Amino acid sequence: MQYALLAALIALVLTGQASAQEAATTATTVEQDTQSTPQTQPQAKPNDVTAAPAEPQTDRGTVTNLPLPRFVSLKANNANLRRGPSLSHRIDWVFKQRGYPFEVIAEYGHWRRVRDNEDATGWIHYTLISGVRTAIVTNDTVDLYRKPDSASRLSAHAEKGAILKLLECNISWCEASAGGYKGWVLKSGLWGVYDDEILE
Repeated sequence: MQYALLAALIALVLTGQASAQEAATTATTVEQDTQSTPQTQPQAKPNDVTAAPAEPQTDRGTVTNLPLPRFVSLKANNANLRRGPSLSHRIDWVFKQRGYPFEVIAEYGHWRRVRDNEDATGWIHYTLISGVRTAIVTNDTVDLYRKPDSASRLSAHAEKGAILKLLECNISWCEASAGGYKGWVLKSGLWGVYDDEILE
């Protein structure tokens, strides 16, 4: 009887020690996990095909997973920009120029919040915009050259408000076309392409 009682006490002591060791191990593991969590950095995601290698995008749309912000263009001849992302919201702006460039700054379902070159914003249905890249002339006039060099021959002039289709861009110049004319224009006179963006 005494031997059985002694054995039971030894078993309880050993069990208590094992539980204490297990608890200490668990606490150490939790502490290690807690310490390592803040050091974990999110992995960089690949850029969109139109994004500049020198300017990686960090924010992406929750619907499309495309970079935010990004430029698009109007593919309809008539489009309403609404106060919110639904047909029940009030119309704030009406755009009637096909190819007009917008900057997408938010996404919600089938709707995209866009901004124009004058900082007017509104929500537009995604079916009304396109990934085709265009730019609007913001200077009084811009010159289109045969080559990306202001010393080369002139191809045409474009006035303020003209919409140009972008064909490719380097750091300082974009090759663009409009009205049957094509040439290289300085980015500084356009809205619809980022300063460091390269289009190929």
